[in-house]
Amino acid sequence: MSEQYGTVVAVERLTPTMVRIVFGGAGLADFEPTEHTDQYVNALFVPDGAPYSVPFEADEVKDLDPALKPKGRRYTIRAWDPERRHVTIDFVAHGDVGYAGRWAQNAQVGDRLQMIGPSGGYRPNLDADWHLLVGDESALPAIAASLDVLPAGRRVIVLGVVDGPAHELVLDSAADVDVRWCHRSNDVSAEQRLVDEIAALEWAGDVDIFVHGEAAEVRAVRRFLVAERDVDRAGCSISPYWRRGKDDEGWREIKRQWIADDLAGV
Repeated sequence: MSEQYGTVVAVERLTPTMVRIVFGGAGLADFEPTEHTDQYVNALFVPDGAPYSVPFEADEVKDLDPALKPKGRRYTIRAWDPERRHVTIDFVAHGDVGYAGRWAQNAQVGDRLQMIGPSGGYRPNLDADWHLLVGDESALPAIAASLDVLPAGRRVIVLGVVDGPAHELVLDSAADVDVRWCHRSNDVSAEQRLVDEIAALEWAGDVDIFVHGEAAEVRAVRRFLVAERDVDRAGCSISPYWRRGKDDEGWREIKRQWIADDLAGV
């Protein structure tokens, strides 16, 4: 993976909690995308009061106080424009919270963001009979990028978890896509809503499965698929991006053990 930086060339508010930012400029001259539709970069956010700015070298920051070192956050690349060499990233931003959310909420044309990557691991398997793509706001960029590469006539079921109608995205594709939105509520958990939706699906043939998002929701879906649909979890792309009740640092600290404990339970 290589390190580079992007300069903001456009900012668009997609929903109340999602901001689309397009990066360009000379700092992306060596950017090389992967073939994966979930490809991501490790974005490096500069804390307030840090004695450096983008672009910076690793040697400039390695000996700084931890509070002043850049804060890395993984973000999926929504789109890559090879002609203009533009990288588009859709940021989930819940108000002025966290390094990434605060930066995205206040981003303006001309701002710079350093990033490492890209890397990735998933691309729709075109040998499958149909596709099941499940995720919340954090996974929607990868789901949308996957829909971009699926051919006409391909059956696709998308289950998206969002706060409400205002948070739904337009998901275009040449494929035959059935998008079903699961709105969060106090009456029924998102985990149960997702499981109920999947349980009601016509299940036949070889299915390509992508499930990412909040940890408890991902766990509920994976356990149902393994137990009730006899899905081989090794052949799926299933992984939590975040954990409700934990900030970025808190989730990073427990993620590996949480996943190990979860997998040991099924």
